[in-house]
Amino acid sequence: MTSSVLLEVCLDSVASAVASEKGGAQRVELCANLEAGGVTPSVPLAAMLRKRISIAMHVLIRPRPGDFCYTVAEFEVMKQEIGLAKQFGANGVAVGILDEQNRVDVPRTRELVDLARPLSVTFNRAFDVRADLMHALEQVIRTGADRVSTSGGKPTANEGSGVIVRLVKQSSGRVGILACGTIRSDKVAAIIKATGVREVHARLQTPVSGRAHQTEVQAETVARFLQAARLR
Repeated sequence: MTSSVLLEVCLDSVASAVASEKGGAQRVELCANLEAGGVTPSVPLAAMLRKRISIAMHVLIRPRPGDFCYTVAEFEVMKQEIGLAKQFGANGVAVGILDEQNRVDVPRTRELVDLARPLSVTFNRAFDVRADLMHALEQVIRTGADRVSTSGGKPTANEGSGVIVRLVKQSSGRVGILACGTIRSDKVAAIIKATGVREVHARLQTPVSGRAHQTEVQAETVARFLQAARLR
């Protein structure tokens, strides 16, 4: 790699993870039920993936689809899931908790961050639910998370690039900004140039021939994405 920009591929299978590494990705985020926005993957899947790839593996910690305001019981489940992620060798986790007013739940998120250490922690796209992302960024910084995943509050990172660049400037290195949100190969270079982000998160699945409704990441797709972004 000739650039310090990092590609994280969001995926849900061992085959996709192996292909992502082969294609040149530096990190994967493992989820289940991507169609519903992603939830925590199973322990056997995560453990098998850890054995098959050498690049960084982050695991989504989200007990259910829907909103990001969790009950006491769901919060306890999240803590147990973080403990399991540490046991099977994850390098990081992605979490996000909001309160009933859709503000960052700083105390409970901070508890999860502390529990996850020494793993890396990403505050997930619960961040984009907030109307005032500049204030939300300061709240995320208070949680101690390492980075925040955002499309600038818009459906895509391309649409939200103006907000993302403001977040990068405001963060001033206090927390990383991970650009996400339907980032395609024909837009990624422009997004990086416009925002100054050093990390991008993408879903690069393509349909599997002969298998209805099944998609996987292909190494060639990852390589083309990186080439288009001029990341290597």
